[in-house]
Amino acid sequence: MPQEDLSIISLILNASVIVQIILLILVSLSIASWSIIIRKGLALGAVRRATEKFESDFWSGGDLKVLLEAAQRNQKQYANSLQRIFQAGMQEFMKGRDIDPARRAMKATYQREMDSLEANLPFLASVGSVSPYIGLFGTVWGIMNSFRGLANVQQATLASVAPGIAEALVATAIGLFAAIPAVVFYNRSASDVDRLAIRFETFIEEFTNILQRQK
Repeated sequence: MPQEDLSIISLILNASVIVQIILLILVSLSIASWSIIIRKGLALGAVRRATEKFESDFWSGGDLKVLLEAAQRNQKQYANSLQRIFQAGMQEFMKGRDIDPARRAMKATYQREMDSLEANLPFLASVGSVSPYIGLFGTVWGIMNSFRGLANVQQATLASVAPGIAEALVATAIGLFAAIPAVVFYNRSASDVDRLAIRFETFIEEFTNILQRQK
C-alpha cells in the first residue's frame, strides 16, 4: 500500500470543502492581523519618539508662542498627538486668554488622537478570541468526516484514520497561528496606548497650570 502523503499542503488540498473554507477564513484573518500589527507597530513607535522630541522642546524653557509658530509652520515636524494637543490649547488660549476653552480644546483633541491610536485594536482582540474557536470548528468537522468514513470500512486502522485526523488538526493549528500574534500584539499595543494616554493627560494638566499663570 503506498504511503499516505501527510504534508501540510497535501492535507489542505485534500481537505473537505468546509474545512478549506475555514482555513481560508483563518488565513485571511491572519494576513489582516499582521498588516495591522506592522502598521500599528510602526505608528506607535513614531508617536513615542515624536512625543519625546516635543516634550524635550516644550520643557526646554523656550517661548510658547515661538513653539506654536514652529508647529504651525511645519505640521509634520513632530507628527504626533501631543503637538496637536498643545496647538489646540495654545491657539484657543490666545483668542481670549481663557483657561476653560483652552482646556476643552485640548481634551477634544486628546480624545480624537486616542481614537486614532486605538483604531484597529478591537479587530486584533476579536481575531485573538475568535480564531481558536473557528479552528476548533474545523477540527470537529474534520474528525466527524473521518469517523463517518470509517462506517464504510470493515476494519479500522490507524492508517485509515490518520489522514482525516491530521487534516482536522491543521485547522486548530492555523487558528492558533492567527490568534497568538493578535493577542500578544493587542496586549502590547493596549499597554503602549495607555502609557501615551497618561503622558498626554499629564501634559494637559501641566500645560493648563502654565497657562493659568500667564492669564
